[in-house]
Amino acid sequence: MFRISGWGPLCLSLSVCLPENCNTDMRALISAYACEPGRGSESGTGWHVAQQAARFHDVWVLTQSEGYSAIMANLAQGLAPKMRVICLDLPPWALFWKKGRRGLHIHYYAWQIAAYLLARRLHREVDFELIHHITFVRYWTPSFLALLPAPFIWGPVGGGESSPWSFWTTFNLRGKVFELVRNIARRVGECDPFVRLTARKCAVALATTEETAIRMRKLKCKRVLVLSAVALSQEEIQLLSSIPAPRTSPFRLISIGRLLHWKGFHLGVRAFAEFHRQFPEAEYWLIGDGPERKRLERLARDLGVDRAVTFWGEMPRSQVLEKLGSCNALVHPSLHDSGGWVCLEAMAAGRPVVCLDLGGPGLAVTSATGIKVPADSPEQVIRDLASAFGQLASAPALRARLSLGARNSVEAHFNWNKKGLILTQLYRSVVSSKNKGEAAPPLRVEP
Repeated sequence: MFRISGWGPLCLSLSVCLPENCNTDMRALISAYACEPGRGSESGTGWHVAQQAARFHDVWVLTQSEGYSAIMANLAQGLAPKMRVICLDLPPWALFWKKGRRGLHIHYYAWQIAAYLLARRLHREVDFELIHHITFVRYWTPSFLALLPAPFIWGPVGGGESSPWSFWTTFNLRGKVFELVRNIARRVGECDPFVRLTARKCAVALATTEETAIRMRKLKCKRVLVLSAVALSQEEIQLLSSIPAPRTSPFRLISIGRLLHWKGFHLGVRAFAEFHRQFPEAEYWLIGDGPERKRLERLARDLGVDRAVTFWGEMPRSQVLEKLGSCNALVHPSLHDSGGWVCLEAMAAGRPVVCLDLGGPGLAVTSATGIKVPADSPEQVIRDLASAFGQLASAPALRARLSLGARNSVEAHFNWNKKGLILTQLYRSVVSSKNKGEAAPPLRVEP
């Protein structure tokens, strides 16, 4: 592993030797601004995609040093023998921009420039056959590695999902400002000439959802495929599948995540209050914390279900899994979510998922694994969620069928090892078409 700090190393001449026993049929450079084993979200995606690529190809991963210790621990176990990791950090003064989310975009932009300058020199030594950008998983920020003279894969990236306008009336002022700023930032990003250049240069663009795919096509990406960025390792699947089935009573729902306005938990509480009138013994647990907690607690009191709704706050993962084991179904009414890791975890544990037919959860959840409802209006969603709760509460056979379907779906479609096979097929398709000087052949990509 190379560790590089500051700007000085960008002027160095790099020399890289290939191990004699390494399969050299393809040399790929991966850009993963966030990459760390054992984490979810961006960092977890960066690690797992890079690890899967290194199962089949010689891979160089360009990232930051934040995940250095965890990456080294995994490499020492032989989990990615064909992976080389280059940690690139900006000078200490640039860390000012990385404090909180406010300046993260500027820090990321500067890191991308530094990454390109370093990767350009590295490319002269290695002659990469493929460049792959993984994180940030966001379509409206550029990857300067697209400028390198090699086929470029962009993604999976998301961010094209939006809260339907009719739901803005359910947000407080802070939520409305957040949505407005997010939409403006996204539009500005779409006008960024480097984002448009990234889109035009990529051989294949991978979108986490169809909503993002539509926006990427508008950016003139030549070939856009929809591929979820979330999955679970075989170890995680085995751990979650060992969680026993809950007791038959009381019927209990659970939501897990940060208590943010766009997570839609206010819709879940309102739907539970309507459902609770017919099933007064039922309970609703919410695990997590955030700026919406007081508002949600007040809402539960106003609706008269505060004794049936429990806010557990943040918990260690082991305790979260214990709580999940005591519940019958996951409620995930998110209004714009590119991934939805918690949905996969619940499915792997055999818990049906009730969600909105939006974003990543709408892609992962099917009629065989849970119940998803359309998102036309807040009133309709509340009514349909309450109806879904009632169906699950009154039909143990339905819960059992969905439980089995959820486990099978995760194993078949959201297993990182299965996604690794899709990834290597894509790599070979792109490189083969480039060598033949023709368009990439059709490739069927599953979620």
